[in-house]
Amino acid sequence: MQIITVKNFTKDYGNEKGVFGVSLHVEEGEVYGYLGPNGAGKSTTLRHLMGFSKPDSGTLSINDLDSWKDKTDIKKDVGYLPGEIALPEDMTGIEYLKLIDKLRKTNDLSYANELIEYFELDTQVKIKNMSKGMKQKIAIIMAFMHDPKILLLDEPTSGLDPLMQEKFINLIKREKQKGKTIILSSHIFEEISKLCDRVGILKKGKLIKEVVMADLRHTKNKTYKIEFKNENDFNKIRDLYPSDVFKADKNQAIISIVDEEINSLISNLSSCDLLFLKEEKHTLEDYFMKFYGDEENV
Repeated sequence: MQIITVKNFTKDYGNEKGVFGVSLHVEEGEVYGYLGPNGAGKSTTLRHLMGFSKPDSGTLSINDLDSWKDKTDIKKDVGYLPGEIALPEDMTGIEYLKLIDKLRKTNDLSYANELIEYFELDTQVKIKNMSKGMKQKIAIIMAFMHDPKILLLDEPTSGLDPLMQEKFINLIKREKQKGKTIILSSHIFEEISKLCDRVGILKKGKLIKEVVMADLRHTKNKTYKIEFKNENDFNKIRDLYPSDVFKADKNQAIISIVDEEINSLISNLSSCDLLFLKEEKHTLEDYFMKFYGDEENV
């Protein structure tokens, strides 16, 4: 069942900034990764799903409710964490969370208190005196505390130290087990790789590729890095493979093949003197950089 649907969504801010013709969907209980550099359109999509702005064209919906027309009803079942956090500086953390609870009319801080303890957060501190990491924890708790069925999370671990990043990852795994539907926008490849079922890659406001993470983890494509002891063996193996398979660097080589060709490669290498042979794991970052190269910093 599709919980989140985006159809031909366009928001043009001019100067090639915005989102252009994006279509995607997120199934119930799925964690969908939204990947791209700053300015690619990730935050714009999430803000429009929340109904904060009207699209130029196309539609966005959550639970079959139009994100713009039914934005008030949508917010009841959604937890939203913005990429840029603005908190009232003159309040303490707990005062702010109580205010959010009152505005939502949920009258239940039990899950908020559980998360406060989980993230080891002192909520008696004035927000103006909090570190970036503490403020991020407040924002995370605010998004999760009413136990919503749907979570839209924009750069959720920004400002968190590695220990708290790992705690956040475990929290998302726990929420997924509850059947939550989640969009996770992040610059951290490891985070996306650990948590997401599918990943959409954005480039200049367009969705250029969707990746099923299980396929990437269990790809039949294999890459081996090999260093030869002598040039003769290097040349012998190089002559056996086309240039798109055998990438050379002095006496080192990177050979990319599929599973079915592994035995043949081992046989070819059996008569060679090698300094090392290592399988290079295919990662989401490698896949991403095929589309971006070095032209932009993620």
